[in-house]
Amino acid sequence: MNILCESRGRTLIVKVNGEIDHYSSNELKNKTDREYKQAKSKNIVFDFSGVTFMDSSGIGVIMGRYKNVISNGGVIGAVSISKELRKIFDLSGLFKIIKCYENIESALKDFSVRGQ
Repeated sequence: MNILCESRGRTLIVKVNGEIDHYSSNELKNKTDREYKQAKSKNIVFDFSGVTFMDSSGIGVIMGRYKNVISNGGVIGAVSISKELRKIFDLSGLFKIIKCYENIESALKDFSVRGQ
């Protein structure tokens, strides 16, 4: 798995490539948390365009980051979710707490409108 992080204003963009599973989820959690703190971000957008597989450990990583972000007064979003990942998001209830966007720019625009 490869993780690229970029800070845009108060939002950390986390682009994930590869599989998010039991073996790689800790790396995703640790890198996201480290970059979020270093950039002094408020929000997170996960870009799943390069994700080929995700299991329940990936859900746990997203839920944990969600809790951190909302406790910081921010919001979390996701972009480029494949048909397979949509099923996982639907079944897990992630769409009830995380908004899905067509692309990063639309997420950033929505965050800005919401005062985030």
